[in-house]
Amino acid sequence: MASSDGLPVAGFRLAAVSAGIKVPGRLDLVLMELAQDSTVAGVFTRNAFCAAPVQVARQHLAATIPRYLLVNTGNANAGTGGAGLADARRCCEAVAESVGVAVEQVLPFSTGVIGEPLPVDKIQAGIAAVCAVLGEENWAAAAEGILTTDTRPKLASRHLELDDQRVTLTGMAKGAGMLRPNMATMLAYVATDAAIAQPLLNILWTQAVEISFNRITVDGDTSTNDAAILVATGQAAAAPITDEGDPRCAVFAAALQELVLELAQGLVRDGEGASKFVAVKVGGGSSEQECLQVAYTIAHSPLVKTALFASDPNWGRLLAAIGRAGIADLDVDKVDVLINGVLIAESGCRAASYTEEQGVAAMAPSDIHIEIRLRRGDARATVWTSDLSYDYVRINAEYRT
Repeated sequence: MASSDGLPVAGFRLAAVSAGIKVPGRLDLVLMELAQDSTVAGVFTRNAFCAAPVQVARQHLAATIPRYLLVNTGNANAGTGGAGLADARRCCEAVAESVGVAVEQVLPFSTGVIGEPLPVDKIQAGIAAVCAVLGEENWAAAAEGILTTDTRPKLASRHLELDDQRVTLTGMAKGAGMLRPNMATMLAYVATDAAIAQPLLNILWTQAVEISFNRITVDGDTSTNDAAILVATGQAAAAPITDEGDPRCAVFAAALQELVLELAQGLVRDGEGASKFVAVKVGGGSSEQECLQVAYTIAHSPLVKTALFASDPNWGRLLAAIGRAGIADLDVDKVDVLINGVLIAESGCRAASYTEEQGVAAMAPSDIHIEIRLRRGDARATVWTSDLSYDYVRINAEYRT
């Protein structure tokens, strides 16, 4: 069963309050509490200029099992040097002192403007308030509390059966710009009450991230603050899953991948200024990496993205992007291009059956499927992206004002 209402997960409590970090009255401080003996998997940005909270969270996750996740919006605490690291640790200390755990059992996360000092005093002042309202039912508030330029929360849930016992999965994510994760997304948190052994949880999370958060792009930029966390509290009645060979593992993995794909696609649909949700499907490649290379070249092309915004079937821009994707020995005479099922280019040229009227009709919907057939192998891959609009420029031009 699927739900977008944020089903509670046993052993996982969360809350959101307003700490006045950037905008007074806006939910901007989120705390999540993990049951004792939960297992936790995390992936983080590959940007070399990773933010202070990313560095601290990595260190703490490597040192012990986390009990609390602290998120602030309005300030990225990135590009802040040693002072930023100290500030991230001070926030962890405030949580640890308030709830009585080791500092290393708190993972910090931040998102917002880069290069500004973290307002630690405001975050410290909000800790008591957020601790006081922790509850399993607070997913909707937390999903709102992690947003920045997003226009709406991204929240998804699933029920599934393991050993005839109900297991729950719920997750939330944020990110609308500076979004080409190359690991996960700007911020994503998924929790389940299933019991999953730590090594297996790491494998399942890496696999899920790879086919979802690692397949989306809004603008080709990888944030300094990206993080994605999976928590398994073990509070469900189903017996623990410890081995990939366990038949239940495949059932759980499928539900997890379905959920994170929904979240990832939700991020693209809410991309800054986006009016189009675009799936770029590349097939017939000699390898998956080759297909991804073509798909990302199309998805990152400003000329393609502006044509999408204009609903203009300017298929020459697609051919140009394919041609510069860097595919060795590409036979352009074998390439086909389809938009929403309409064959536009065939064997590297305008299809004999194609008319401009067909192209205009194909580009009109808000959901666009671009299919590229390379006809040089059996590999395939899909990337999801959005168009490039006037609003994207305005939002990012005015981000700090």
